[in-house]
Amino acid sequence: MTKRNYTHIKILEPEILAMKGAGKTKREIAEHYGLKMEQVKGLLKRCRRRERKITAGIQPRPQGRPRKDGQAPHQQGKTELERLRMENKLLRDFLQLTGRK
Repeated sequence: MTKRNYTHIKILEPEILAMKGAGKTKREIAEHYGLKMEQVKGLLKRCRRRERKITAGIQPRPQGRPRKDGQAPHQQGKTELERLRMENKLLRDFLQLTGRK
């Protein structure tokens, strides 16, 4: 039984698209990066599918299982900042009502 040979082909996507745009064949691109031709073919197919969906107005969804808290990583910081500002405002209002400040 042989071990699977996996390559993060997503990292090479811009370079592969540039080579394809320059007129290189899938076989030449695969040989250049040491990949199989099917891997390059699949990558180009996924890129075209993603572009078709974007032009049709369909938003690409993230792959994989959703986060437990239900928020995207970049939204978590915004939400926490907003929550802290609200707490700060509430505490400030409370101190003004009690006459401390």
